[in-house]
Amino acid sequence: MLQFIQFLRGYVCIRVWGYSPERFMNLCSNHDIFLWDIHNCGEYYTMCITVSGFRRLKGIVKKTGTKVAIQKRCGLPFFVPKMKRRKIFLLGLTGSLVFWMWMSTFIWAVEIEGNYSISDDVFMDFLKQNDVFVGMKRDAVNIEELEKKIRQDFGIVTWTSAKIDGTRLEIQIKENEVDTGAEEEGAAGGQEKTGNESGSDLIAEEDGQIVSMVTRAGVPQVAVGAEVKKGDVLVAGAVPVYNEDATIKGYQYYDADADIFISHPLLQTEELPLVYEKKEYTGEEKKEFFITVMGKEIFFRIGKVKYENYDIVTDKNQVKLLDNFYLPVYYGSSVNREYVLTDNIYTKDEVKKIFSEKLIKFITGLEEKGVQIIQKNVTIDKKNKKWQMRIDLQIVEQTGTSIPIVPQAEEPVPEEGTAEEEIQAAD
Repeated sequence: MLQFIQFLRGYVCIRVWGYSPERFMNLCSNHDIFLWDIHNCGEYYTMCITVSGFRRLKGIVKKTGTKVAIQKRCGLPFFVPKMKRRKIFLLGLTGSLVFWMWMSTFIWAVEIEGNYSISDDVFMDFLKQNDVFVGMKRDAVNIEELEKKIRQDFGIVTWTSAKIDGTRLEIQIKENEVDTGAEEEGAAGGQEKTGNESGSDLIAEEDGQIVSMVTRAGVPQVAVGAEVKKGDVLVAGAVPVYNEDATIKGYQYYDADADIFISHPLLQTEELPLVYEKKEYTGEEKKEFFITVMGKEIFFRIGKVKYENYDIVTDKNQVKLLDNFYLPVYYGSSVNREYVLTDNIYTKDEVKKIFSEKLIKFITGLEEKGVQIIQKNVTIDKKNKKWQMRIDLQIVEQTGTSIPIVPQAEEPVPEEGTAEEEIQAAD
């Protein structure tokens, strides 16, 4: 801060030599003349002094028998007169400052942190749908509304924070490892429906055998060990209310809620062609540089890329003046690598390796969904000019999906009459 004030007021760097430079500095201190950056150079001293302090040195120089010479003039008072003689430069400098100030009113970079299940592409599409994009005005971003919208649209997001830092929009989110939405919905399902609401049944999502069942709300329609078909009602949400004579008086409606596990077979087939095309790189490469300004790309290369088949490896960087002052300017380079396609035949070892990777990926995906594999049979054969892997599994997984139910009409209950009325009715 002190250096900035000194720059605004202006100062000079001086050289002091002669009879007693030390006495010169002591007298300056006694007269409240501030000196700084003092260096002893043997036969002379160098130091900095304010413009107003330099004008008060005449008496001190006479008294100490020293000599003073200006080495350099620094600060705004000396800079402005020079710029007046360079009007074009000053005009360009002013225009640049105005341009950068205008550019700082926009968002030029969006950074997302904490998204593991949600890909960057999905998140960027979400932002565009909600009118948040690179190049928009900073003032147009409603931070509170954006945070609320993220939590509403992504059920897995439990916490979010958004802020604008310079020309960058930073979005931080935290994902829940277990989606509690279904659990909360299930917990609420046990509440009785009132008014015109009719509750819901749980039906089977596939054919199979019930191996486990815990009912929290509703009336079970099947038992453990029962064979069910897809669409069968497993738990009914209509709970009957009985009269004293065991006849049904009416129904109370609930959202059926239960943990039901079913065992059923699962078949998966994977195929590979006998012959495949393989890339073989020739070693020929062509490098080019590019600059992207406001979405428009400018390439710098010698000649054209004449390769028939080639891969492009790109290294792209965004320009920023400070840590958080990003600009809509990108630069980088790309390498075009030529390759030729050759027909190759899979060996048995290659087929086993590829199918093994696919099998592991498939089983891992099932286990992540909570599916238990109780029996597994995998066969690899060559059929119809293709390699085929057949995966036969016997699995146990949770089942039951909710569907709304139509309330059953309640039968009118006869009013209680007197004994005489009953006798007359009998006659």
